[in-house]
Amino acid sequence: MPDLTTQKRLAAEILGVGVSRIWIDPERIDDVAEAITREDIKRLIHDGVIKVKPIHGNSRARWKVRHEQRKKGRRRGHGRRKGDATARHDRKEDWMNRIRKIRRFLRYLRDHNMIDRRTYRRLYRLAKGGVFKSLASLKHYLKEHEILKEVR
Repeated sequence: MPDLTTQKRLAAEILGVGVSRIWIDPERIDDVAEAITREDIKRLIHDGVIKVKPIHGNSRARWKVRHEQRKKGRRRGHGRRKGDATARHDRKEDWMNRIRKIRRFLRYLRDHNMIDRRTYRRLYRLAKGGVFKSLASLKHYLKEHEILKEVR
């Protein structure tokens, strides 16, 4: 069988695809072997001796099966996990949930006249600055600084 690397390269350049996508008719290999100029290759392309293979995508069948299993909770055990907890748990999401809870509580205290507006503002800024790592730590702060006598 003749070496057709040059012909394949020329055809790939002409057709604007990779060498691996060039198909040569096995019946007319000798004609292709004789073709040495770009014009010869263009003529063979026109005659249908040289064609472009279609793009072959990656199959998603296996992914779909795994995805369905994960939706059911399979393949999510400790042995499957890579990275630390924050890799699987969004830090921003955690912060949003925490700050919303703290701000909701501060609003409740202000609206029920348990703290005045100035205290509310100061605590709000402290919360924004990340001083309180949870609602419990805010309540502890309120009790410790005698802002509230008893905290529910």
